[in-house]
Amino acid sequence: MNLHEYQGKSLLKKFGVRVPEGITAFSPEEALEAAKQLQKLTGTDKWAVKAQIHAGGRGKGGGVKIAKKVDEVLEYADQIIGMQLVTPQTGPEGKKVRKVLIEENVYYSGESETSEFYMSVLLNRQSGRNMIMYSPRGGMDIEKVAEETPEAIFTETIDPKVGIQPFQARKIAFNLELSGAAFKEMVIFVMALYKAYEGVDASLFEINPVIKAADDRIFAADAKVVIDNNALIRHPDIVELRDFDEEDPTEVEASRYNLSYIKLSGNVGCMVNGAGLAMATMDIIKQSGGEPANFLDVGGAADSKRVEEAFRIILKDPNVKAILINIFGGIVRCDSVAQGIVDAYTRIGQIDIPIIARLQGTNAEEGKKLIDESGLQVHSAIRLNEAAEKVKEVLG
Repeated sequence: MNLHEYQGKSLLKKFGVRVPEGITAFSPEEALEAAKQLQKLTGTDKWAVKAQIHAGGRGKGGGVKIAKKVDEVLEYADQIIGMQLVTPQTGPEGKKVRKVLIEENVYYSGESETSEFYMSVLLNRQSGRNMIMYSPRGGMDIEKVAEETPEAIFTETIDPKVGIQPFQARKIAFNLELSGAAFKEMVIFVMALYKAYEGVDASLFEINPVIKAADDRIFAADAKVVIDNNALIRHPDIVELRDFDEEDPTEVEASRYNLSYIKLSGNVGCMVNGAGLAMATMDIIKQSGGEPANFLDVGGAADSKRVEEAFRIILKDPNVKAILINIFGGIVRCDSVAQGIVDAYTRIGQIDIPIIARLQGTNAEEGKKLIDESGLQVHSAIRLNEAAEKVKEVLG
């Protein structure tokens, strides 16, 4: 589950990670009032006006602006709120901005220069351990840094038996070439950041940039936070932060029926039970000359109602030219799936899209009989390669 920057920073702050003071605004007028409040609170004379969407690269699309006067906050907020912000991560369609974060300036002058670093906490899937990835070259795309100067990227692996140790935080501060008060501040920052990562069951923390301010204080100037969906049951307070406006409406609807659905850009809709079978089914579709239009797992406890809803969701995609149903009946019964197909036809009405159904396992014969006796135009297959051939046939 993705969080907005302001939501992620709120969580970080609870664990002792220093973040700039900020206020969320839903209108230009609220943004102006927020700027005035921050000026009273912090004494700041500049403000960052930052679009809040679930995507990075906002500054490149005009979604982040620095106001040097309080009146500019009103002007920039008016420009950003309501805009369709296009970034390298949104695709050409972009995302509509519904709110902005107004933040105090942390690039103030002082005895030393401001520095920017990159830092993230994530799971290293090769070692099965969490790691901290960091670089002295913050404020840039980490992919570009990895490509052009891989020696500028460091990693620190965390032993799950003991957690992060102070010497590891000191090593990170040393590799970032910090000293004095900034060194000590970075050690505190790293320890708190990892504590927050574990405390909220995150799958990713990405702070780009981490700021060493002119007075040697360390700030998380940005925050990309992704929470592990499987752990949300332990965090009802975080579940409440979910922003449905930032998600695909079809995926939101699918979640209401406990369907695992991800929209893709292909032309063949998939309905399967089990993630592994879904991956194999998508491979088969590609080999047959089609492209998967979605990932849809009805799960092991699918009944006819859930299958019917899965049908409705797939059919909402205008790009779908055929539907491949590939069910292995273990826990789920093939006749329940077949009944769902029949019910979907009956209740939805005329379906002009070809349907290929491969049902194997528990009650497969009963399921095939249900479909055959329904009079529906459904192509049945026994083996997976037969299903692939039928997909190729219906696609022409």
